[in-house]
Amino acid sequence: MQRTPHHRSRSRRGLAAAVAAGALTVSLLGQNTADAKPQPVDAQSMATTLSLPSPPGGANVKVLVFHASATDEAPTVDAGIAAIEKIGLTGPEAGRFKTVATDDPGVFTNGKQLGKYNAVVFLTGGGDVLDPEQEAGLEAYMEAGGGFLGIHDAARTEPYSDWFTGLVGARPAADSPTAVQRATVEIGDRQHPATKNLPLEWKRPDRWLNWTKNPSGDVHTVARVREITYKPGAGANGWDHPVSWCRDYDGGRSFYTAMGGTVDSFAETDFRDHLRGALAWTTRISRADCKATITSNYKAERVTQPNQPGQNDQIGEPHGLVVAPDGRALYIGRGGADSSKPVVTDWNDPNVGKGLGQIHVYDPKTKKVTLAGELTVFGNKGGGDELVKVEEGLLGIELDPDFETNGWVYLHYTPHSKIDRDKQMAVRQVSRFTLDLATNKLDLSSEKVLLHWPVQIHSCCHAGGGMAWDSKGNLYIAAGDNNSSGFSDGYSGNNPAPNYKGVSFADARRTAGNTNNLNGKILRIHPEDDGTYTLPEGNLFTGKEPDEGGGKTRGEIYVMGVRNPARISVDKATDTLYAGWVGPDAGAPSTTWGPAKYDTFSAITKAGNHGWPYCMGNKQPYRDRNLPDPSKPLGWYDCDHPRNESPNNDGLVNLPPITSNTIWYSPQGGGVDYPRDANGIPSYKVEDQKQLLPWLKGGGQATMNGPVYRYDAASTSADKWPSYWDGKWFVGDFYDDTQPRHAVLTDPKTVGKGGLPTHAESLKKIIPVGADGIRNLMDWKFAPDGSLYVLDYGRGFFTSDSKSALWRVTYKGGEPTPAAADLARKAAVQ
Repeated sequence: MQRTPHHRSRSRRGLAAAVAAGALTVSLLGQNTADAKPQPVDAQSMATTLSLPSPPGGANVKVLVFHASATDEAPTVDAGIAAIEKIGLTGPEAGRFKTVATDDPGVFTNGKQLGKYNAVVFLTGGGDVLDPEQEAGLEAYMEAGGGFLGIHDAARTEPYSDWFTGLVGARPAADSPTAVQRATVEIGDRQHPATKNLPLEWKRPDRWLNWTKNPSGDVHTVARVREITYKPGAGANGWDHPVSWCRDYDGGRSFYTAMGGTVDSFAETDFRDHLRGALAWTTRISRADCKATITSNYKAERVTQPNQPGQNDQIGEPHGLVVAPDGRALYIGRGGADSSKPVVTDWNDPNVGKGLGQIHVYDPKTKKVTLAGELTVFGNKGGGDELVKVEEGLLGIELDPDFETNGWVYLHYTPHSKIDRDKQMAVRQVSRFTLDLATNKLDLSSEKVLLHWPVQIHSCCHAGGGMAWDSKGNLYIAAGDNNSSGFSDGYSGNNPAPNYKGVSFADARRTAGNTNNLNGKILRIHPEDDGTYTLPEGNLFTGKEPDEGGGKTRGEIYVMGVRNPARISVDKATDTLYAGWVGPDAGAPSTTWGPAKYDTFSAITKAGNHGWPYCMGNKQPYRDRNLPDPSKPLGWYDCDHPRNESPNNDGLVNLPPITSNTIWYSPQGGGVDYPRDANGIPSYKVEDQKQLLPWLKGGGQATMNGPVYRYDAASTSADKWPSYWDGKWFVGDFYDDTQPRHAVLTDPKTVGKGGLPTHAESLKKIIPVGADGIRNLMDWKFAPDGSLYVLDYGRGFFTSDSKSALWRVTYKGGEPTPAAADLARKAAVQ
């Protein structure tokens, strides 16, 4: 059935509803709606006229497939109707339904008929197919709690209606490609019935639409198409290219998929499964959460106030965060002074670098902050170059697994009392203290030093500091390598020559690449109640290897080859370790020396060597250099058989093979990769590069690894993030520009083996960026109640300022829909 299009502007839905009121009355009396003249009636009369049950449909589930078009009927219509009929007749009995197809828009002005359908499918070919009265009927149907499913060209339907734009969620761009192209669809929602059974990376052909406005954040996107896998044309949307989404809209439920642009689509088993799940939700056969990524459902609130003048009563120089089982948040200040305190940089002064590492406690029950205690640390020299400034201090905090009963707090710090000013050496240590659980005060006299090791402090930076527990009571400790890359032009940090009194400060092979040194590592120990520790099985070394004469390994090492692992986390559901570390300083790749600076995230499932300073990213090697002239390159490092041939090495020469990392990014982009020659050496030419992870980019960059969220169904918290985020890994950067602040999915089959993430979505609106938002993300942790705490460093460096703050991000979107009481059948499909 072809209809003459009604070309009129309908940007105000109220006008359409008012016009519809009288027309619906005459329609039900049998008159032709095209000839009917609107008669004014009040809203109560209109509702009575429609007589729509709320919600529409019932246990005898029926689906209406509407396929009118303002032009010739699309060739996909017959295939689409047949597919939906087949879906309704197959599968579990509780999920079956009856299908009715029509191209008569008069159904939307017949309340008695329309009210029998649990959901309406628009398999339309685009154009203006509803007059104002019919559109008002569709609106009334949704307001009563109806369901809507739009397929492909449905997004071109009713182009003059703002209400319909909201219903479908987005409009196609005029320059969308028309060719059928094979592309990869990333499935971000692993719980919605429309996507939970689909492949993580779904490769399929279709006609891919571009959008005039990206709907992400206004709708809940369940799937995205990966633009680097096809040619999106001039109207490309970029890495965030939604292809299927849903939302609760105007009292009802709306699902839209841009797929289904070909006849063959409807014969695909996976695409039919996609439609089956979408119909299960829209018909009220099953519940689903279509609110979880809608920005307005989240509230970000600053919970600490600016410090009082001359005091750090609220917060120190933000550096780490942990949340206790009872909800208290403990956070540390590294040691930079506020602007009223002196900074001593003269090594002849006994007070050089002396600062206070502060521990604060925020209690959400009282909304009060307590300064729990202060450690005198080496960490306060202000700014300047790498031979002046310092990033030591109070670096990390963790709570004992039995914190609720013993009050034990573990602190990772650099005590000022143990520095050697003559040799410019210091000691980093992990100590256990006891917190008075009633007063929130730290007993400094209770200190038990578990582990300590030497670190050079002549040169800054990259001290690391994060800590985390696994489910077996093992404590992971992230120790940075504290070496300068400035003497290798920002590349591999492997210049053996610069030293201070015999200790190299520019050769990371002395530290991170050394099997006998605890710097540039992630350590794993098992703390004992008496303040000592034992070594768990499965670390990278036992400490007793007979290799190369013995005595050249440390048994505490779990991961070697990391530069500045400031933040680590462990997902206790899997005991996977997640870590992020800062790269060196080269702004661009070099065909002589190797890759640009890569900041790195890695999902780690077993002990290993993660590359620094030999290889970065997905095993992209640096060039070796050696004495007598370190400015002259030698051969490329062999990532599969690395050797530490530095004169500063006191560990093994033959190192464990290097494991590829999960995420890496540089100023050139995310997941930068290059063609390789016969020996596996990348070209390192910018014009050759591919971006395997186009959703992120660096510049000024500093990774801030985050947690994996685990949803607690038993929790009654009104603030908890929804189950949609369960299993997603939060990765971020200190800076908030083009750098990552994302939740990513990994493939269990490739995680820990260098497999790339399968999906990413931005958190920059939920965890708001900008001058008045969380601009400089320093740490983030989920609380037991499912809310997210975030530390904002502030707007300066080596100090705290008025923007330094602890924030809390809560979810306010409510339960999945429809309400359990509104399910069409008791035996719902889940």
